[in-house]
Amino acid sequence: MGNCISVSLQFDAIFSNCYQSTVAQATYVHNLKENLKALEKASEELTDVKNGLVRRVKIAEEEDQLTCLETVQRWISRAGALENEVQELLQTESEERNRLCPWGCCSKNYKSSYKYGKRVSRKLAEVTELKGEGVFEVVAERGPIAPVVEVPDEPTVGMELIFDLMWTKLNEEDVRIMGLYGMGGVGKTTLLKKINNKFLNSQNDYHVIWVVVSKDHTIENIQNSIGEKITLSFGGDTWKNKTFQQKSQDIFNVLNKKKFILLLDDIWERIDLVKVGIPLPNRQNGSKLVFTTRSKDVCSRMSVDKQVEVKCLSREESWKLFEEKVGNEALSVHPDILYLSKQVAEECDGLPLALTTIGRAMACKRTPQEWRYAIQILKNSASSFSGMGDEVFPLLKFSYDNLSSEKVRSCFLYCSLFPEDWPINRDDLIYKWMCEGFLDECSDFESLQGQGYTIIGSLLYACLLEEVDETRVKMHDVIRDMALWIACGCEKADHTFFVKTNVELKEQMIESWNEVERISLMKNCIKSFSGSPTCPNLSTLFLQQNNLQRVSGSFFEFIPKLTVLDLSCNLLTLLPTEISKLVSLQYLN
Repeated sequence: MGNCISVSLQFDAIFSNCYQSTVAQATYVHNLKENLKALEKASEELTDVKNGLVRRVKIAEEEDQLTCLETVQRWISRAGALENEVQELLQTESEERNRLCPWGCCSKNYKSSYKYGKRVSRKLAEVTELKGEGVFEVVAERGPIAPVVEVPDEPTVGMELIFDLMWTKLNEEDVRIMGLYGMGGVGKTTLLKKINNKFLNSQNDYHVIWVVVSKDHTIENIQNSIGEKITLSFGGDTWKNKTFQQKSQDIFNVLNKKKFILLLDDIWERIDLVKVGIPLPNRQNGSKLVFTTRSKDVCSRMSVDKQVEVKCLSREESWKLFEEKVGNEALSVHPDILYLSKQVAEECDGLPLALTTIGRAMACKRTPQEWRYAIQILKNSASSFSGMGDEVFPLLKFSYDNLSSEKVRSCFLYCSLFPEDWPINRDDLIYKWMCEGFLDECSDFESLQGQGYTIIGSLLYACLLEEVDETRVKMHDVIRDMALWIACGCEKADHTFFVKTNVELKEQMIESWNEVERISLMKNCIKSFSGSPTCPNLSTLFLQQNNLQRVSGSFFEFIPKLTVLDLSCNLLTLLPTEISKLVSLQYLN
């Protein structure tokens, strides 16, 4: 009896398993059409969820500069792979449907339909499960701060030596704060960008932070720029609504734990690093600060360990840069163009900004006549040349606008009355300023002279004048062109100058003098002045270094405000008695 019972139980178990297996197989076949329809719908829903996540990730990465979470990225990859598997499975859908009977209960090839139905059922479960896992409140987060972020730059031409010097000095332990100074357009920003990108391939462990300051900066603007670089500002309104003291503390808390190099481009005045929240670079923290400025005075006020003057390019370097911007095709069209192009390049006086702007403008010129005309325009009216009046001069004018007072600005513009590359005697220039009334009234000559030397010093520090020697200064050619652009009426300026120097004039041009305040016809070939020009506003007249032999008495009849008259270095042996009618005259040479 016992044996019979045991056999019976085993048979029941086997029968039960076979029955369940048969039912499951039948279910796969019986539900195939329904499962196929459900799989197609679930797959479409999965695709919608995946596409929605991809869009959210793209927005977070492109607009908010965030990094996609690894879990989200893995889910998107799994969803993409599962989509492909479903599509592959559905490729034989019509064939498998045709095998089923009209009621879906049996199949022409039961084994094939069973296997296919089983795969569909399992894939439906996978899709349903994965779709349920695709709910993410957050898809991206702020990644770790990159030690260096590359900034777009251009190849440097003729600046390799100064860059090597800067890089060497920057790596010296004693150099913690370095200032690069020079006139506008000379290439300071280009060098600073090259320093930033040099750290991409260096072995240093610095966090490099690049910030453009600009002329109209505020402490809060600088804080916001730094906060963005070190991810503080991505807290949304929480950061924006903080006071500058709170932002200062936040910045300090982050930077104080890092060895950083802060690159500040284009600063115009001393920046209080403590107020901003920047830990002072020193031996203990190993951090450094490099900045660019147009003012040597700013370097002193920032207590730099090393200041580097960025000068204009040499003649050979200038030609190399100009040649690159024009291109060999334009230069080789006609044998005369090469010679003429070197004259055009010389008009830029080594300033990279001018060389680049004019070089690009001349790249399409194919005849010697066009090149000769360009030389003429650059000599007589540089502001009319393409790109100078709307690209070069406005950028340089920031230095003029940043001068401390209208008095200093007037003194600067006055220097443009002298010819290109003219060594201006400091004492003579100051004496003219005195007579023009530019200097404050003081009790004695020595005080006025001291004030004049201080103004010249400020113009030298602002890189608007260049030192020739201890007694003389001069203007860079492009700076002079910018000054004349201002003085001759750009942007409705109040100044009206008429300047035709060193252009071989042989006759006077008094018909153009009615409205002008200052006239310079220095270094021409004029032999005489006659007539009676009506110049109610004229206060300055430079006629030195001509071939003057005679000035008629009537010439001074209607110039009531003439204050400075320079007739030196001519052939005059006699002045007319009518010169006594110049009742405002303060300076006569």
